[in-house]
Amino acid sequence: MSISKRNIGRTKNGQEVIFYEMTNKNGLKATVSDLGAAWVGLAAPDKDGVFKDVLLGYDDPETLYNNPGSLGSIVGRNANRIGGGEFSLGGKVYELEKNNNGNNLHSGPNVLQKRHFKAKEGSISGADFVIFELESPDGDQGYPGSLQIKVIYTFTDFNELIIEYILQAGDKDTLANFTCHPYFNLAGHDSGDILNQELWIDAADICEVDDTCLTTGKLIPVKNTPFDFRSPKPIGRDIEAQNQQLRNAGGYDHNFCLDHKLGRMKRAAAARDPKSGRFMEVFTGMPGIQLYTANFMNEEVEAKEGAHYGKYSGFALETQFYPNAINIGEWEQPVIFANEVKYFLTTYKFGIKD
Repeated sequence: MSISKRNIGRTKNGQEVIFYEMTNKNGLKATVSDLGAAWVGLAAPDKDGVFKDVLLGYDDPETLYNNPGSLGSIVGRNANRIGGGEFSLGGKVYELEKNNNGNNLHSGPNVLQKRHFKAKEGSISGADFVIFELESPDGDQGYPGSLQIKVIYTFTDFNELIIEYILQAGDKDTLANFTCHPYFNLAGHDSGDILNQELWIDAADICEVDDTCLTTGKLIPVKNTPFDFRSPKPIGRDIEAQNQQLRNAGGYDHNFCLDHKLGRMKRAAAARDPKSGRFMEVFTGMPGIQLYTANFMNEEVEAKEGAHYGKYSGFALETQFYPNAINIGEWEQPVIFANEVKYFLTTYKFGIKD
């Protein structure tokens, strides 16, 4: 294993941006950034040994700071949407910014992707790691209480990128629903759409969404719908089917209800590019995983290596609590109590499968 640092420049506000590059014994390379604690690259070989970066991202500091689509960013304190931009906790109502059709999305607009995280890198036997740390003060983004955030990326000789979240609350109860927001294209980040890439998700239900993509509290069985990925199928096979849920989101932008309990690590999803043979698996202890197919990607924004990403250029698999769970009491709650420490884990594993 080896790890190196690369200074890619400064944002317009003078913030220096460092990329940390972890290379394993097989030649795969994972790249993360201290700006937003973002996962910005993953170079992996195809069946012929040709390496390509399979993660959509940005290599310009200012574009990474603004980051349309939150490519690779760590999202918190609450990922996804909160209905009406408000929630109740401990008998008190908290108001958040309404930055997405009257809802709060990804805790924006004061998002973590614009924050500089303190970084420390190191190696252990068969693995490199980078630890990113940030203190979110009481009232930050509208949430009660302080929160100590630690995100650890570990890249192993088994081609695993492990993301650990260690979260410690201050003297107030608050929310803690963190995710990483990577977009994958297993043919290569600049290879066009992902519609022919195959996807499997271990979920018998999805969360219904309204026309603002907010969950309604109802679960919909995937059987006999475009959302049934329980057997691998091309992502594009049903993406333009006449289905109200797909119309509401402009494609896939839905939480899949995983068939395991919170905290139990299990294989949740897998994807494969038939042409290159590149293959990836997702393991998590979270109850949900959001599939998003870059339905509104802005191709005018220049990405890394001069690429321009358009509609369906990548697919995101974001592990999480169900969206808007804090306002739907029967779902697992993304609450961290005062002085509590919580630990969440997700692993993305890469390989080749003909």
